[in-house]
Amino acid sequence: MNYAMIRYVLSWIAKVEAGLLILPLLIAAIYREWAVFPVYAAIVALCLAVGLITSKKPKNTEIYAKDGFAAVALLWIVLSVFGALPFVFTGEIPSFVDALFEIVSGFTTTGSSILKDVEALSHASLFWRSFSHWTGGMGVLVFILMFIPVKTGSQMNLMRAESPGPDVSKFVPRVRNTAKILYRIYLGMTLIEVVLLLVAGMPWFDALCITFGSAGTGGFAVLNSGLASYTPLQQWIVTISMIAFGVNFSFYFLLLHRKKKAAFRMQEVQFYFIIILTAIAFITVQLLWQNGVRPDLATFEEVLRAASFQVGSIITTTGFSTVDFNQWPSASKWVLVLLMFIGACAGSTGGGIKVSRIVILAKSIKKELIVLAHPRTVRKVMFDGQVVPHDVLRSINVFIAAYLIIFGASVLIISLDGFSLETNFTAVAATLNNIGPGLDAVGPTSNFSAYSNISKIVLIFDMLAGRLEIFPMLMLFMPATWRRNG
Repeated sequence: MNYAMIRYVLSWIAKVEAGLLILPLLIAAIYREWAVFPVYAAIVALCLAVGLITSKKPKNTEIYAKDGFAAVALLWIVLSVFGALPFVFTGEIPSFVDALFEIVSGFTTTGSSILKDVEALSHASLFWRSFSHWTGGMGVLVFILMFIPVKTGSQMNLMRAESPGPDVSKFVPRVRNTAKILYRIYLGMTLIEVVLLLVAGMPWFDALCITFGSAGTGGFAVLNSGLASYTPLQQWIVTISMIAFGVNFSFYFLLLHRKKKAAFRMQEVQFYFIIILTAIAFITVQLLWQNGVRPDLATFEEVLRAASFQVGSIITTTGFSTVDFNQWPSASKWVLVLLMFIGACAGSTGGGIKVSRIVILAKSIKKELIVLAHPRTVRKVMFDGQVVPHDVLRSINVFIAAYLIIFGASVLIISLDGFSLETNFTAVAATLNNIGPGLDAVGPTSNFSAYSNISKIVLIFDMLAGRLEIFPMLMLFMPATWRRNG
């Protein structure tokens, strides 16, 4: 373990967070919220001081694989601890565990909340919790890699530990250039959504916060009604935006470089849209057939819009809501639960298991069945026209095993609080997959405040584990991780 280098990386996150906190500070000034302004100013100074004190560059800047996993996990923990302080010291969320739950939910783009009255928060805090979605969506370390001076191999070890999906797509040979490309695409798409929402008549503050949520596939709203109060046009813009941000960013990279055939041949993207369209069609037909949501959804367009919005929100793990889907028929709710586990594409801002893993697992099962029927047959798992390497298949299998163990243990622990199985199961599904709302007592019109502090800490771990693809968080508990490299 290169402790000096990990300290150096953490110093960068403190300085970057100081810069990020300047934005809610400006919002406090714009809205003349002088009660919270000094709090944000003090925390900016604190983060900057910590960053400068620990910023001495070590002689050895090598970051090994295990260092990368540990550094990323610690980075997200430090980011969240400092990020929770504004809520605590403004008194808007007095409990540190609750404040930590809220900001971890923000940075991991989960969107689960302990707040009963969102509108009671200051504009500065509303902005900060929504902006945390945008920050965590692409990955704060991806941003830092554009500036931090470390070796190329070390950069890849850091990026691999934070990037979602079974493998890191290398757009260009240099990781720093890859980070710049990712953020250019991310920023460009964000600006497009903001402009569209403003043109559609949404207030500028709401447009910014909602865009941060849909771009980062988070789910924090600025109104207690979620997104139900916005116009149909505004809801359609958010729906399309959420789905767009759930696409593998390699797709957009290929389009920008005029490689349309390669882009549209990406199997993950193909299956992603097939799953979305199938789910929308199923839920729309069932809601119309059973007529179980009237008079809230009285027309075909309203039903289609609600189904499209919730499917897009859940599969991209955004978590926004326009209706109380907790009242939908069981089959429609089960479709949404399945989408929670599937998640968005690898290389996107979304969470979940990822479409690519699901597709590769399905192909692996098909291959094994064929081999069982024809033992002398030699079959390979193909994905995007290439053979999937054995180490990728092994990593996916290990990921699923670790995922199921954490899922089962988490449900068991939080079940001690006495809530229903549906509540506990979907609470863990919502946090481990970075979704936001679950069902029953943690549905779209409810929150997670009723859980005990122990359960909230378990769910905080789940949110971090889900965002970091499990292994970086598990590495923190391995004694071998903390041995010095030698």
